[in-house]
Amino acid sequence: MPCHETKYCQRCNAPFECKVGNILQCQCNGIELNAEMREHIAGAYTECLCRKCLLDIQQEYRNKPLKEKLLRLFSFRRSR
Repeated sequence: MPCHETKYCQRCNAPFECKVGNILQCQCNGIELNAEMREHIAGAYTECLCRKCLLDIQQEYRNKPLKEKLLRLFSFRRSR
């Protein structure tokens, strides 16, 4: 029998239903996280995160190379 429980996201404290007993219907199903993202989440949190926070972290990591390039560009322009 599937096990469902209401949990609270450790990142934003929003309630969500965790369906660990039926992962195909869980709110986190389908969110692809690379090894670096999973390592960050595992190091920073001990419990599940809500779908919104998982997607936010995913987007932050996807934007990370662009942000780093912009910071280098602004830093270079300031040093001139």
